Amino acid sequence: MQQLVPEQIREIYQKFKNEGFEIYLVGGCVRDMSLKKVVKDWDLTTNATPEQILKVFPNGFYDNTFGTVGIPVKIQEQDKVVEVTTYRTEREYTDSRHPSGVEWGKTLNEDVERRDFTINAMAYDIEENKIIDYFDGQKDLENKFIRAVGNASKRFKEDALRLLRAIRFATQLEFAIEETTWKSIQEDAMLLPLISGERIRDEFLKILASDFPYEGVMMLKNANLLQYILPELMEGIKLSQARPGRHHVYDVFTHNVLALKFCPSKDPIVRFATLIHDIGKSRVVGKDENGLVIFYNHEIAGARLAYEICNRLHFSKKDRNKIVNLIRWHMFSVDEHITDSAVRRFIRRIGVENVRDMMDLRIGDRLGSGIAEEKAESWRLKKFKERIEEQLKPAPFSINDLAVDGTDVMKELNMKPGKEVGVILQKLFEEVDEDLSKNRRDYLLKRLSEIRQ
Repeated sequence: MQQLVPEQIREIYQKFKNEGFEIYLVGGCVRDMSLKKVVKDWDLTTNATPEQILKVFPNGFYDNTFGTVGIPVKIQEQDKVVEVTTYRTEREYTDSRHPSGVEWGKTLNEDVERRDFTINAMAYDIEENKIIDYFDGQKDLENKFIRAVGNASKRFKEDALRLLRAIRFATQLEFAIEETTWKSIQEDAMLLPLISGERIRDEFLKILASDFPYEGVMMLKNANLLQYILPELMEGIKLSQARPGRHHVYDVFTHNVLALKFCPSKDPIVRFATLIHDIGKSRVVGKDENGLVIFYNHEIAGARLAYEICNRLHFSKKDRNKIVNLIRWHMFSVDEHITDSAVRRFIRRIGVENVRDMMDLRIGDRLGSGIAEEKAESWRLKKFKERIEEQLKPAPFSINDLAVDGTDVMKELNMKPGKEVGVILQKLFEEVDEDLSKNRRDYLLKRLSEIRQ
């Protein structure tokens, strides 16, 4: 494993050894090296206190109370921060989030026994080229098990985020969760609301970004965790969509999670929007004159719910707007007779940057309804995508794309700045939107002269 450790990490290691301190690689980097996966973050643990670490590395920074010093390095031309943490032994946890206090430990064993899962509790001595494994993490890696260190229920009560981390690691690594650990997750699931929305969001998006997002979401459901993350999604369980001659064959919940499964996008934000795209159905379900189920305006109700969910989970404004927008307009109709200007209005409505994501959501939506894979894209949808690609070429998508601007309007019409300038530009834009060939400076200046008359 020595050859997998970058030179910069070896140099940090050696400086500690030269000063007489114990130092080990620990946690996820040891796990990933053992699995021959790319290591993204390098973490070390030592018996040196934060103050002693800073004497060895004066350029480091210590801005927490948990014994972790950040050391800036450059690895493969990328700026990284290597975290070096003093051996710790934590006091009791009173809120299932943070320990009531942290004391420096004296041994490596003390430090790793407080960690979450056996596969994350291994340490590695670079000089000796040896893994130190007190809790059979290597055996669990070999057997593909996620197992809590020591008492599982105690680990989850210490930090309820570990409930989600267990599912995330199982999903990312394609591992099973050991039986006792699994039962403790189910029993302690009610602790999850103690965790902040942003921490839940981060773990959930990592699950969605994996190669098996559907399996991860179903594992969350079976672990009794999903009800605390997306209760709105759970409302679709057993909510039938069946209508004679209609392609939906699943309840709303199953349809949503299958849409996620079949969504072509790898973007976790698009996958999230796909997962919850039909959550509004449970809020608007009704019957038509024939007594058949209908979900009138469910996309509008769904967009409102998505807005609330994104705020609850502290999504960024940019991601929230994208998710809400995709859900609000996912019921677009595909008409082979649609005009070019109507296609451009569709693009403007959902945003140029979201067009291809909307197509991926639509494909997931269709396949998640029980439609055969070879029919994921109907001929109408394929034709519509072609029309969109044609209109995505440089064209006026807003007033700012016109060949003239407000300065031209004021100069030609001898006007002062004001709302009327914008009204005139909007008239020109609407005319150009119907015929893109009119977006020429000479033509538009001529039209301004005509408007003045």
